[in-house]
Amino acid sequence: SAQVPFHFWLPGAMSAPTPVSAFLHSATMVKAGVFLLIRFSPVLGGTEAWFLAVTGIGMATFLIGGVIALFRHDLKGLLAYSTISHLGLITALAGIGSQGAILAAIFHICNHAVFKASLFMTAGIIDHQTGTRDLRKLGGLARVMPFTATLALIASAAMAGVPLLNGFLSKEMFLAEAVAWHNGSWLDDSLPYLAVVASAFSAAYAIRFIASVFFGPLPHALRGRVSEAPVLLRLPVSLLAAACLAVGILPAPVIGPVINRAARAVLGPDLPYYDIAIWHGVNAALMLSLVSLGVGTLIYAMTRTRIPRGPEGPPLLHRLRGQRVFDRLMLKGAWVLPRRVLGRLATERLQPQLRLLVAVALFLAVAAIGARFPWAPPARVTDFSPAFALMWLIGGACAVGAAWQAKYHRFAALAMLGGAGLVTCLTFAWLSAPDLAVTQLLVEVVTTVLLLLGLRWLPQRRAGLPEDNLASARRRRMRDLVMAVAGGSGIALVAHSVMTRPLVPNVGDWFLANAYYEGGGTNVVNVILVDFRAFDTFGEIAVLAIVGLTVYSLLRRFRPAPESVDQPNQQQATSQQALDDYLMVPSVIMLWMFPVLIMVAAYFFFRGHDLPGGGFAAGVTMAIAFLLQYLATNVRWVEARLTILPIRWMGIGLLIAVGTGMGSWIFGYPFLSAHARYVSIPLIGNVPAATALLFDLGVFALVVGATVLMLIAIAHQSLRAARLREQDDAAPATKEIR
Repeated sequence: SAQVPFHFWLPGAMSAPTPVSAFLHSATMVKAGVFLLIRFSPVLGGTEAWFLAVTGIGMATFLIGGVIALFRHDLKGLLAYSTISHLGLITALAGIGSQGAILAAIFHICNHAVFKASLFMTAGIIDHQTGTRDLRKLGGLARVMPFTATLALIASAAMAGVPLLNGFLSKEMFLAEAVAWHNGSWLDDSLPYLAVVASAFSAAYAIRFIASVFFGPLPHALRGRVSEAPVLLRLPVSLLAAACLAVGILPAPVIGPVINRAARAVLGPDLPYYDIAIWHGVNAALMLSLVSLGVGTLIYAMTRTRIPRGPEGPPLLHRLRGQRVFDRLMLKGAWVLPRRVLGRLATERLQPQLRLLVAVALFLAVAAIGARFPWAPPARVTDFSPAFALMWLIGGACAVGAAWQAKYHRFAALAMLGGAGLVTCLTFAWLSAPDLAVTQLLVEVVTTVLLLLGLRWLPQRRAGLPEDNLASARRRRMRDLVMAVAGGSGIALVAHSVMTRPLVPNVGDWFLANAYYEGGGTNVVNVILVDFRAFDTFGEIAVLAIVGLTVYSLLRRFRPAPESVDQPNQQQATSQQALDDYLMVPSVIMLWMFPVLIMVAAYFFFRGHDLPGGGFAAGVTMAIAFLLQYLATNVRWVEARLTILPIRWMGIGLLIAVGTGMGSWIFGYPFLSAHARYVSIPLIGNVPAATALLFDLGVFALVVGATVLMLIAIAHQSLRAARLREQDDAAPATKEIR
């Protein structure tokens, strides 16, 4: 985010208070991206594309930032562009990616943090004592602020790369990497020249900082009213300047072990110890460093009287401003062009989007087959099972019936869709995946009920459509049928290919072999979810909590008009009354099932680590218990007898999951590390116990809360719709859900 052309935000941050500016420019988010580049360098580096992209952008930023810094008049503006320049230097080292380059990058991160923080604090002292940061209004402050001038001289010299200071050491290591051969590309051959020129501009703006502020005549407006800063105001700068000297003179004992340890964290434990010294003899890096200092002094001497007095600098720099480049290239390329493409190809309707996705997937599949990609080993011959085939004939019939009935009777379509889901559940059980079967069955029940409650909000079917509309609808349905058959057949082919061919050794074998010994459970699926990959599960339940809150927030603000709700005709009303009369006995049974389902949920929860079940299955089972209460009676009756606080359930679930994960820190283990052992209970014997059970408890509570929250939101909308049918005015607000 600090590289050209995205760097323009960084100088804008100089308006922050001085301590914040010093921290921001020396340590925090401007270093995060560079840190990630260094960490990813062993994985992504080593290729010419990485070298050209990362090193090229880094060197461009190093040079452009230095040139612009030389022409800034604001002290913080000069230092902000110097930050951009030095971050480009570190990025270039990350792109080079050799052992010496990574070591130099880490070293310069530390050095830059020290001298840049001290310089920003010096700028704050100058602003505090003189009332301005404009270089055109400053000068001669060394006479009245000698201590501040000395500290600023040390930090500026470190930034320029003067010997016996920390900046010189890391810049010399950078120049040594620039001279070394890497891949023979044009950029590799140009690195020494670019490095010298960019380093020369670093020296030039450092000299300008010192010469413009502390030397020359003292401005008449500052005479008699400027004094040395208090000791406490200078103390942070003094400590940082002392660090510049200490690292520059005694690098090996002061910072050598830290740099080597950090480099080994990136490159691996086999990295040899690198001795950071102040003298490596007369070599190419030393000569280039001295040349850059000399050229930088010459650049300052040549531009000292030619720097424009205006705020923009030379016209060329004005044209190359980062924000101007970003606005012209990035915004037009990333906003205007995609919107034009979107306007021609996209639509807000869901069905055309799905058709496009399925069509692209089918095209890629046909292209892969046409390219004759190597196939997996031959399929195993499996025994034909008439029962399994009959089961899938029923499931296929349910799926086709659901698609057909959706045109005429939505309730029947939903029931058939549930039948197809039930066949899927039986398939999981048939193929020895009981955990998936249990989860599929429970989720099928919940989603079917939620869809059933949401059917009333769909628009009414309109009879007597014009012939043109009917023909268009028939063509659309035929097109959807072809796409559905093609997509379903492709997925069936992929599933059959995967399940009938031998699998090569994979990570699943490791889970099977270590689930009991490492996680203390024989249910491999549950051990993976709450132990091996508990962090993934934690992210998933957090997303589920967000979804539940979002659904509730949207529905509580949705106030349907009376005409938007399906108004049943007399025949439908009669049949509905007959259906209600028929459901009298099942309603009583549903009420009685509440304590039974609570026991079933507890059964699933406590057996989940060793047998099919777990926190998710138990949570969905508990939610079904609440669903049945709402189906059997009405909203007011249920909430008059049950205190349901789903948001608290969700919050408690997240807290339990986080607390379980943080508990491992107490014993020195990473977040969410689990521990399993057997606990001896009198009269019962040894009982398996694992900390993953507590994490599973958090999953259980959050699943219950999120599911019931969505249920309550839909149920309250039904109550609101009933009131709307009775009144023409807006319905009164439903009671808040705590």
